[in-house]
Amino acid sequence: MLELIDGMKKSSQREFEELLNVIERLRRECPWDKKQTFETLRHLTIEEVFELSETILEKDYDGLKEELGDIIMHVVFYASLAKENDLFDIADVLDEINRKLIRRHPHVFGTVAVKDEKDVLENWEKIKLTEGKKSVLEGIPRSLPPINKAYRVQEKVSSVGFDWSDVQDVLNKVQEEFQELKEEIKNNDRDKIKEELGDLLFSVINLARFLSIDPEEALEQTNKKFIQRFKELEIRLNDEGKSIVNSSLGEMDDVWNKIKKEEKTNK
Repeated sequence: MLELIDGMKKSSQREFEELLNVIERLRRECPWDKKQTFETLRHLTIEEVFELSETILEKDYDGLKEELGDIIMHVVFYASLAKENDLFDIADVLDEINRKLIRRHPHVFGTVAVKDEKDVLENWEKIKLTEGKKSVLEGIPRSLPPINKAYRVQEKVSSVGFDWSDVQDVLNKVQEEFQELKEEIKNNDRDKIKEELGDLLFSVINLARFLSIDPEEALEQTNKKFIQRFKELEIRLNDEGKSIVNSSLGEMDDVWNKIKKEEKTNK
């Protein structure tokens, strides 16, 4: 077994060294690669992360393998750019992440005892504060999509004990925010409506976190379900000789409800 593991490590090292050589050659010989900078690669990297996320949601593991390769390629490319500018190189990147992982896992590489995942997260945040961080909330990117940002904010404050005690408390908070939104809608105060709607969304995301459900994944599942149903609605109306743009809301609702009923029956 040890020989097999050692062989796998050597194989990985060879492939990684090959990638380093490929990127260096592209920087020398490819007109497109020569022109790339940190800034020009940034939006491409973001796109690759979304593509990676999609393969995970779709359970497309062949696609996942490909997208992981693209992400690793971007990491190596950034490190190559840094090396060219005498900033750092890939060895520095790997050394820093190795040191960080060892430092933040004293229950594995040290003598600290933990009971569960919660203890690990609490230790992680405490260690970060000893590294010079002034707030538990430091490190959350400002450009992170709002749903992800809300989830990470709630996750981080929960790791230091700032959290609800049970799910009913969270449900009560959702109801409270919903009632406040209804009141502001009655008052027709647009600024207050926007504020209360944000509070409601924040509390619903908190509920998802408390239930260990990824809110973005749940929303994307609903998006796909809605899109599939709406396309089926268009097909059925077309089969009846009708157009989606000329059908009444009542006609569309009738077909929509039939589709939903059939889905439940077929489950």
